[in-house]
Amino acid sequence: MRNQKAIILLVFFMLLGIGFLAYYYYEYKQHPRRLPTYGNPGHHVLPFSFTNQDGKTITEKDVAGKIYVVEYFFSTCEGICPKMNENMTKVYQTFRGQADFAILSHTVDPETDTVEQLKSYSQRFEADAAQWHFLTGDKHALYDMAIHSYLVTAVEDTTQKDILPDFIHSEKFVLVDKEKHIRGTYDGTNLKEVDKLIEDIKELKKEYE
Repeated sequence: MRNQKAIILLVFFMLLGIGFLAYYYYEYKQHPRRLPTYGNPGHHVLPFSFTNQDGKTITEKDVAGKIYVVEYFFSTCEGICPKMNENMTKVYQTFRGQADFAILSHTVDPETDTVEQLKSYSQRFEADAAQWHFLTGDKHALYDMAIHSYLVTAVEDTTQKDILPDFIHSEKFVLVDKEKHIRGTYDGTNLKEVDKLIEDIKELKKEYE
């Protein structure tokens, strides 16, 4: 008799546990984790116009209705940029071919990073220019977008006049939603942070499902 009661209790608690897990899974799917919004209330990315590695003009209209990731780099960088773009490749491969996702990689050295230079550089990462844009353009416009729209630093160091200028630029990857709001920043040199970015993109996609 005691064994029978024990079995009944065991089955009861197993079913209770299964029911709890099923409910938790259902709630998670129905109510995904909501990412924070960065910047002052109402902050959003401003209109822009730059040129990608195929010589095509890219504006905010090209990322309308898309989630996208932003970074700042320069092609001759021997510091953090190669690591950043190796890690960005992981993001690119995860969402490659998905029409509602894009990457905007802005140069902070447009004098060196011509369209031809960026085309050659982009080929290292097998980047499809329809989805991963390496952008050049007016220096001030590039920097203004970094500071005022994407809330990252991209500032030329003009203190050293006798050598090629250094560029102080952010290691951050910036996640932007379909309404042009900043939804996350991540250390592009850190694989754990990049993995978190990938998971956050998936969560952000759920908000639009």
